[in-house]
Amino acid sequence: MTAVLSLGTYRVRAVGQAARTALAAGSPWVDTAPNYAHGYAHEGLRPVLRTYPTVRVATKTGFFTGKQGHAALAEKVLSREEAARGHSLAPHFVRWQTERSLAVLGRADIVFVHNPEHHGHGHDRAALHGRMREAFAALEEYAQAGRIGGYGVATWSGLTSEAFTVPELLALARQASGSAEHHLMGLQMPVSLIMDDLIRQALNGVGPLMHAQDAGLITFGSAPLHGGDLLDAMTPELVNFIRPGLSPAAAALLAAGSCPGLEVLLTSASTREHWDDAAKALAAPLTAGELRKVTDELSSE
Repeated sequence: MTAVLSLGTYRVRAVGQAARTALAAGSPWVDTAPNYAHGYAHEGLRPVLRTYPTVRVATKTGFFTGKQGHAALAEKVLSREEAARGHSLAPHFVRWQTERSLAVLGRADIVFVHNPEHHGHGHDRAALHGRMREAFAALEEYAQAGRIGGYGVATWSGLTSEAFTVPELLALARQASGSAEHHLMGLQMPVSLIMDDLIRQALNGVGPLMHAQDAGLITFGSAPLHGGDLLDAMTPELVNFIRPGLSPAAAALLAAGSCPGLEVLLTSASTREHWDDAAKALAAPLTAGELRKVTDELSSE
């Protein structure tokens, strides 16, 4: 199996144009957030999503722009101090931000709690987990009412820093819902040849991706090109080692997309040429043995 290529809108400027290209090429998911594109990603997506009513939509709650913070302050959702932080997991804010997202996007199959490890509790795991449980409970209300499909966690370092684990997230979801029937359904994390610990673990049948897969969560890989930084490391020799004839970007995406346990690979490819280049490579994934050779080669350099 290989991860399905889907559109991630982080760092995408012309979000609407990128979405039209990706959805015309068959992207099954669009991943976005209220703070992307300086706060205008949702607006850029709105007309495109109306044209593609079956594409699945993932957005987030947590981060907000300065303008959004002023709006939350004016509506007494956040205090002045909270608005200055740029990130909140307070239940009343989660509800407020989710309402605004639904009003613009029209739907959300998943609302991710966005980088909860950013919330400022340092090494106080109990306090962080408490805030996450409250955010989950707010999103459970929306899921149980049928207003969103479910919710998840989109993290940059929360899993690798052990701020939380997949079993802990599942336990928090059960507590938030008050039963074993919860709506935690997705987990998003960076998967790339730069941040390849998750790949190595998955190849050994352990780690967050395996735990998430066993729990039936949809797994999303973000930043497969590490914000473009990975392309500088994709030498002709490395590209050829992965698969001869690929572009550096396609080779990097192929390696990430071949990771065991990964279902959705998010890319910000904005042209049809780049999209087709990546999709063609992913159509023939690396075997576990081939991927292991790639990670071993990188670790030996």
